[in-house]
Amino acid sequence: MSTARQLALVELLCTHAYPAARGPSGVGTSGPGYHLAELSRGDGPSGADQCEAEGGALAEILTNRFGAPHHVSLWSLRVRGGEGEEIPEPWWELCNSVAYVRVWWTERRWLVLGVTQDAENEPFRLLAATTETDPP
Repeated sequence: MSTARQLALVELLCTHAYPAARGPSGVGTSGPGYHLAELSRGDGPSGADQCEAEGGALAEILTNRFGAPHHVSLWSLRVRGGEGEEIPEPWWELCNSVAYVRVWWTERRWLVLGVTQDAENEPFRLLAATTETDPP
């Protein structure tokens, strides 16, 4: 997917109403207060580099619009969730596959961008999310 198409999808996530119940959204998964979408997928040894490069290009555009992002490690969320703390979506889903994210406030919702660090034999994915829920 080109950067222009990724940006168009991010803009849709930023404006589209959130559903009342969790389920597929046509571009990913949505639920009460959030949308989560895959922007690209990279297979093989260069998959991480591809997704990081695409994420970097998109992040430049988003930074020009919304200012410098916050860089947030999700490691502690994963630990806290593993210890029984309830972590709200989309943060729980993100922390189980993404080590860190870039986060912007768009005046209406949080915009999150990150690359998965999934297990072996899984493709790397560039993910975008929007949510009303503050980063925990």
